[in-house]
Amino acid sequence: MKINENVKIIGKNVILVPYERKHVEKYHNWMKDRELLELTASQPLSLQEEYEMQETWRNDEDKCTFLILDKFKYEQTQDEIESLIGDTNIFLYSNEEQRTSEIEIMIAEKDCRGKKLGWESTLLMLNYGIQYLKIVKYLAIIKYHNDKSINMFKKLHFEEIKRIEVFKEITFGREVNETWLQWLNSEITTFEVEPYNK
Repeated sequence: MKINENVKIIGKNVILVPYERKHVEKYHNWMKDRELLELTASQPLSLQEEYEMQETWRNDEDKCTFLILDKFKYEQTQDEIESLIGDTNIFLYSNEEQRTSEIEIMIAEKDCRGKKLGWESTLLMLNYGIQYLKIVKYLAIIKYHNDKSINMFKKLHFEEIKRIEVFKEITFGREVNETWLQWLNSEITTFEVEPYNK
């Protein structure tokens, strides 16, 4: 999505940056992991296909993605590739009268899981979607056995909408209202949107 190609979001422990060509090789290596493919309901791609996918994330108006950097590691190394730990995405549903979107989160680096980095990244992305994409309703589609994601979205006050047995997926939803927005903002300690220098 063009709207986020030149911005980064700075949080307390993470930095969200646009998905650039320089990130593709590391992202491609992540997506060779069978567990990640299963949890994200993704298909394995060749490196060339991953470069093409990166272009669609950049140009398609119904997709918004940020890659997640470990802020502490980045401040020490100034190396985005070394600091990459995952990604978070928003898919906009264009056939809806209201701005509804699906949100995804993936912490690919296993040693970075369980440290609330996914939690903070999701909070930042939810807030960005509300402020900059005018989203009024979020959906999250999660595999039955992905207990960590299920628990996280419940803590985010998402509610179960439906189950699709054939795909072993649960859809959770959350409408943006004043009460939830106040709660969301109370959970975010740092949210700064700044220019991104490629």
